[in-house]
Amino acid sequence: MKITYLGHASLAIEVNGVSILVDPFISPNPLAAHIDINALKADFILLTHAHGDHVADVEAIATRTQATIVSNFEIADYYGKKGLNHHPMNHGGSWKFPFGTVKYVNAIHSSAFPDGTYGGNPGGFVIEAAGKSIYISGDTALTFDMKLIPLRTKLDLAVFPIGNNFTMDVADAAIAADFVECNKVLGIHFDTFGYITIDHEAAKQHFAETGKELILLPIGDTIEI
Repeated sequence: MKITYLGHASLAIEVNGVSILVDPFISPNPLAAHIDINALKADFILLTHAHGDHVADVEAIATRTQATIVSNFEIADYYGKKGLNHHPMNHGGSWKFPFGTVKYVNAIHSSAFPDGTYGGNPGGFVIEAAGKSIYISGDTALTFDMKLIPLRTKLDLAVFPIGNNFTMDVADAAIAADFVECNKVLGIHFDTFGYITIDHEAAKQHFAETGKELILLPIGDTIEI
């Protein structure tokens, strides 16, 4: 499984010959100016919630690629009414897709489209594919619900927001890593704008002091698990 960081909370995942995008907010992000959305491959687009900084490029990419948008019922229905391919889910449900299994899990945040349309309840995804398992929490506070995940899934990687103000901060993300029993964390949702800038070295040091690894990828860089 190959994971590329596209800035903010956006990821590109390649697994089993399938291309997956998560929360594509790229073209409005000056930090990701070197990423060309027209060059991105997408068979599926996973959306954690409806905020503009997670859905800005969805329509352009889904229209070009005919990707299937996977999210909660309200978000999937919103894009379905625009004629885009979609697969609705809801909390606690899972589905076997061509690349692997996806489970939609709880997150504590808010969710509305930029035009004011209700975006349903926010969530995260547990993805099991190619013998690996990752948890993408979406924008969320630290929550005890995270403790449910390792009851069903042994994770190889957790993807957590760490920018504070709108989501967990670094310290809460380290606790979340304990909750999900995963010591390898990819940090997202930081530095894009002033409210969520972080000290990179201090963040990594905090994780190291708790026996965990925090990965902060430059935009466009890739890791494999």
